[in-house]
Amino acid sequence: MSRVGLTGGIASGKSVATRHFAKLGAYVIDHDDLAREAVKPGSAALADIAREFGDALVVDGELDRTALADIVFSDVESLERLNAITHPYIYSLAIAAERTAREEGHHVILHSVPLLVETDQGNQFDIVVTVAAPKALRIRRMIQERGMTRQQAEARIASQATDEERAVQADVVLDGSGTVESLNMQVDRFWREHLPVSQGSTSVKK
Repeated sequence: MSRVGLTGGIASGKSVATRHFAKLGAYVIDHDDLAREAVKPGSAALADIAREFGDALVVDGELDRTALADIVFSDVESLERLNAITHPYIYSLAIAAERTAREEGHHVILHSVPLLVETDQGNQFDIVVTVAAPKALRIRRMIQERGMTRQQAEARIASQATDEERAVQADVVLDGSGTVESLNMQVDRFWREHLPVSQGSTSVKK
């Protein structure tokens, strides 16, 4: 069994790579999905966030993600407070998901972790892969594809590690600056060269 940690900055192409790994047969544990699950209505994490940042962030029982983002991505201390609340819940969910993958006998378990470097998780995996793309391209993608303003996009990037910092901890760097097909081909090559035991595994999305 191989445990892969996949990371990359926002709008770098990490989600594209994650989807292709799943298509090839990896059991994907997407920490973005776990982050949403952790703050679902009625969750302990949501209650903690409301207590820390104010009840106004919970609308009709759900987290107002836009309002929270406006707070935490404009203030480093607020982002650190949010991460201190949510990361333990996300980590617990990831452990549970991996336990399921092991019990089902999957050959490749891939954790897609946006903040892998920032949370110092690199040494927890057999191999670490990062997807990199130029800052200007990532900003353009966020503006065109996610409807962000330039200021919002730059704030998101500033809150994360740099591509250079991610590359230091990575065993393999994939180029996310091109087309989806180009990135998928790089994932195919990585799969063949680094995960030979994966042949014949089945894909499960968690």
